[in-house]
Amino acid sequence: MIPHLMKTNRLNPLTILLCTLIGLLSGCQRSAKDFTVSGIVAGAEGQTIYLENIGLSSVTLLDSAKVGTSGKFHFKRPRPDYPDFYRLRLKNQWINFAIDSTETITFTADAKSFATSYTVEGSDDCTAIKAITLAQLDASQEIAHARDEYQAGTLSDSAYRQRIVSAAEAYKEVARKYIYARPMSTAAYFALFQQVDGMLLFDLYDKNDSRAFGAVATSYNNLYPESPRSKHLYNLALQSLKVTRNRPELNLEGIPTKEVEMIDIELPDLHGRTVKLSDVAPGHITLLCFTAYEAEWAPALNLTLGSIYEKFRGRGLVIYQVSLDDNVHLWKNVASNLAWTCVRDPESVYSRYTALYNVRNLPTLFLLNRHGAPVKRVDNPDRLESEIQALL
Repeated sequence: MIPHLMKTNRLNPLTILLCTLIGLLSGCQRSAKDFTVSGIVAGAEGQTIYLENIGLSSVTLLDSAKVGTSGKFHFKRPRPDYPDFYRLRLKNQWINFAIDSTETITFTADAKSFATSYTVEGSDDCTAIKAITLAQLDASQEIAHARDEYQAGTLSDSAYRQRIVSAAEAYKEVARKYIYARPMSTAAYFALFQQVDGMLLFDLYDKNDSRAFGAVATSYNNLYPESPRSKHLYNLALQSLKVTRNRPELNLEGIPTKEVEMIDIELPDLHGRTVKLSDVAPGHITLLCFTAYEAEWAPALNLTLGSIYEKFRGRGLVIYQVSLDDNVHLWKNVASNLAWTCVRDPESVYSRYTALYNVRNLPTLFLLNRHGAPVKRVDNPDRLESEIQALL
């Protein structure tokens, strides 16, 4: 009996090999469902490090961990269905990175310079994202310095605008290398959407920048057609292409010119009545705001404007808000609850008024003096109150 039992329970070599392969494959499948992020942060022992997902419209906290006594940390999360973006946050510093086909990424950093001096292993795209981030920080610092000089009165309007354009171009020179070398990469996507003070450094309505959006959008649409990021980017690229192709070239030769103090605007309000900026502004300090209520930042902006309006309306502040929304019903619903002058340009992104005021991004805010002449472009809504106070 014993020899017989031994014979029936013995596995032949082929069966063992098949079982081993099945085990290995199932193990690979399990690991492929997750990604890991680990590393060492010197000087951060006992502090909390956070893993966050950077979505299309918000940042979501995924996990947190205490940094160990040796500075080590470790996260393991389900891999996204499509390439996605994340960040490690330590206090008020963060490291951006992306996950596509990579399973393991390792960071080495120092707590004091967490966001800038780190090294990353396991992903060439994450290394490129670091270079892009540093270029964006350079542009941000240059623009901040230019703004300080402008507000101090040591920089003219034209010199201020040129400094901003030069800073953005220096960033784009770095970013284009990654965009055109590998437009399908997460680094290329990341490069397109870097901002300074809410302003995209790549301009959707600039012909040269439109090509960059088109290159990345085409690659993402081919590789990941069902990805929400692909669909969002593709729609932006189509809009950009439509505008840049149909924008007429301006020929100003032979047109008589005269100096004007106010650039007037004439647009319909909620009731269809034409309201001129020149009827609202004279005798007041005017906040001219170009906006779009359908944008995700619009509710927060309107709350800020409401607070400022209530504080300064008694001292002569008026607001003339120009909406570029396509959806007229949405615009009416929002505008009906606002206390200031709300008008809408039915030409939307084709608005000639945005060209006259050199509006490249939304929102764009201007302060006009009591004669209706623009005296300042306010890039940061958080500075509005102090700027208005100075004018009043």
